[in-house]
Order: sequence, then C-alpha cells, then structure tokens
Amino acid sequence: MSPPSTGSARSLHRQLLLWLLLPQGVLWIAAAIFTYQLAQRYANEAIDASLLQASRALARQVKPISSGLYIDFPRSAQDILESDPTDRVLYTVSMPPGQLILGHRHLPAPPPAVAQAPVLGEPHFYDSQLREPQADGRPGGPEPVRVVALYLRLADEGATSGTMLVQVARSRANRELLARRIVLDTALPLSGVMVLMTLIVWAGIRAGLQPLALLQRQVEGRAANSLAPIRLDAAPPEVRALAQAINTLLGEVGQQVQVQKRFISDAAHQLRTPLAGLKSQTELALREAGADAALRARLQRVHESATRSAHLVAQLLTLARAEPESARQQPRSRVDLQRLAQEVTAELVPRALAAGVDLGFEAPDAAPEDAPGSPATAGAPPAVVNGIALLLREALVNLVDNATHYAGRGAAATVRVRRDGASVLLEVEDNGPGLPEADRERVFERFVRATHDGAGCGLGLAIVREIVQRHDGRVQLLPARPHGLLARVTLPAAEG
Repeated sequence: MSPPSTGSARSLHRQLLLWLLLPQGVLWIAAAIFTYQLAQRYANEAIDASLLQASRALARQVKPISSGLYIDFPRSAQDILESDPTDRVLYTVSMPPGQLILGHRHLPAPPPAVAQAPVLGEPHFYDSQLREPQADGRPGGPEPVRVVALYLRLADEGATSGTMLVQVARSRANRELLARRIVLDTALPLSGVMVLMTLIVWAGIRAGLQPLALLQRQVEGRAANSLAPIRLDAAPPEVRALAQAINTLLGEVGQQVQVQKRFISDAAHQLRTPLAGLKSQTELALREAGADAALRARLQRVHESATRSAHLVAQLLTLARAEPESARQQPRSRVDLQRLAQEVTAELVPRALAAGVDLGFEAPDAAPEDAPGSPATAGAPPAVVNGIALLLREALVNLVDNATHYAGRGAAATVRVRRDGASVLLEVEDNGPGLPEADRERVFERFVRATHDGAGCGLGLAIVREIVQRHDGRVQLLPARPHGLLARVTLPAAEG
C-alpha cells in the first residue's frame, strides 16, 4: 500500500499537467486580448473608410456661388443617413469658428490640436462623446461615437470664401459589436483546440508516467519478504535508473538478510550438539543426585533450560529451512497428506499421552455416511498436494504440539485430512480452553505466546504460517464446538 500523501508531496501527474496547461491558458488569454484589439483595429479601419467616403461626398454637395453657398443635399438623402436608429450617421458642415451651415449642431468639436492647426484636405479621426438634449430639454447621456473631421478651402470666386469643416460621426456600438463577433468567431475554435490539446497532453502524461505505475504495481504486488529485482526493461532511461537504484538497494538488503540467516543457521547447528550433551548430562546428574532435594531442584532447572534451548534451536533451524530462499532450493514432490498425517499422529501419540492428552486421527471414511457435511467414503478424491514433505511434516508436528501442550491434561485432540473441491484441508482440533479471538492472529507472529505455560518459545505457529505460505496455502485458528480450538490448513490440491 502506498504511503499517504502529505501537504508537501504533490502528484507528479498533476504538476506536469499544471505546468503544461498554465502556459496554454496564459497564451489563450493573450491571444484573446490580441484578437480583440486586432478586431477593433479592423473595425475602425472599415468604419473610418465609410466615414471618409461620406465626408467627401457631403463636401461635394456644398459649392460656393456668387451669392453664397449652394447645397445640393436633398431630404431623401438625409433620411437614408439617419434612418437606422442603432447605427446612426450624423453630419455637420460648418464655417469655423461656430457657423453652422448644415446638419447636427451637437457633434463634438475636433480636438484642440487639430482645430488650431488644421491640415486642409487631410481627414482627422477621433473618438468622442455625443451629448444630445432630450425632448424635455434636459441633457442626455453620453453616447460614444467615431468622428471624422475634414477641413476644406472654399474657392474665392464668390462672396463666400474661407475654410469649411465637414464632420461625419457614427456610433461606436456597431464597432464594438463587430469586434466582439470577431473575437467570438476566433475564440470558439481556439477554445476547442485548447480542449483538444488538453486531452492530448493529459493522455501523453498518462502514457509517459505509465512506467512509474508499472513500477508501483511491481512493488505493491510482491510479498513483504521478497527481495527479487524489479524488471523494467522497456521503460525510459529515467525510470530504468530508478529501478536499478532500487534493485541495488534490494540486493544489498538481500545480502545482509542472507548473512543474518546464515549466522542463525550456523549458530543453531553449532549449538545443537552441546545442548544435546548438556541435556544428557543433566539427565545423568538427576539420576545420580540421590536424596539431596536442593541439588535435584537445581539440576531440574538446568535440565528444563537445556531442553527449552534445544527446542528453540530446533525451531530456528526449521524456520531457516522454511524461508523462501531455502524452500526454493528443496525439491517438491507429490505428498499424500492423509498418509503423512497418519504417520505423524502415530509418532506423536506417546508424547501426547505423556502430556495427558488423547490424540487420534480421524480418516474420511470414519465419519457416518448420513452425517451432514461428512466427507465421501468410497471413491473420495485423494488428498495429494505438491510440496516439500519435510516442511509439511514439521508444520503438522508444530500444530499437534500446540494442541497437546495447551489443551490441558484430560483433553482430546484429533487430526483429520479431507479433500474440499480443489483444496486439501488439514485440521487439528482440541477440546481445551481455546484461544481468545483477539489472540488468534497475533500468535502467528514470531516469539509471541498467548500463555506462558509450557516450554514453548513462540515460534511454532510462525513456522507453520511460513511453511503454509511457501506452499501457496493459508492457516487459520477457529473456535471449536462446544469449546476448544481448531487449527485449519488449506492447501491447493495437486492436479492429476
């Protein structure tokens, strides 16, 4: 299971996605602003062209004559210019300063810099605010307009001469609308491209980080004691470098573990012989101690310590043989678990009788035929498994020892083997005091004992679990009825 993420540890996938999408978002906003400004410029150019054309056409309608000015601007033309209320075109022809000849008298004047030094014949475009009075005479609100001012020189042929100012104005509302439409028409496809690019980037990041997900699955899917190297041959160099670093660390840890295991195994082998000699010597000393009670008590304690130490050494040797590396080196064969259980039970009967426990073996055909859930009698499938007979024997011995040691004098223990579908069940049941539910899983840990009675060292059930796991099975401690404990080992049956 992966460790919980902290506030400082962020997802690599999210960081890459953020750093790739953030510049895209900034570029999208910049592109939208640039497109809006470009649309405004193009809209201004189109409006300015129409305003200039209208101002020159209007200027041609005013002609100086000998008696004054001749204005050829029929009313129908005025109505056409002013007919659209949403896009009004306003005009003014005047003689600066302030002499209105024709048109709208409220058009804003040109900027002072233009009015003070006008360039004849050159159009001047500017943005301004139009303030028209309402019907009741009150001033109206400002309306943004785009205005062109064209200064022209009147001929000196008649009585009227001087400078004429032609102004044509148009509302900026249509210009803003045109700019927004251009932005929308540009932004929508651009947004679609951004969404598509985001999906592509997201898929690319997932594909790029797939080797890390594979590495995670390889690490999560292995057993806690597995130190096999990680394989990522097709991964990018960066991930291969990480895998190689982890493999190097696993190799170093494996070497340290092997050194410790060899030390335990060697020490156990070296201690077994002197402990056996010490045990024999204490037995002889007890027989020769005579009537000295104090000496016999001391010798008895030494003998018990030697017996317990010898048992611990034997358990350590068994545990070392059950480790994965040692188990892989031992050959596997087809093991008839029922025959093995019968042999082990027969061998352990004297030990059980000495502990005051009635030990027996229950064969499948010993159950009544009409008993519910009883195994088949004739033609029952064989209880054969693929495994290491020596380790399976040791597991059964430990289960029976636990039953005889902790069930108590006067109790009964039963060993049975039966086939259950594709599995073989090995059970050791006793009618002793049983085990509290809180301790049924804890006692499988090494050097953990549910009670301090007896001469155990807390390795028996740990050895059983290690052996069963090496055989791809599981072991459980269940309550027996009406009281007692049932140790059940489930192993996959051999095919064929």
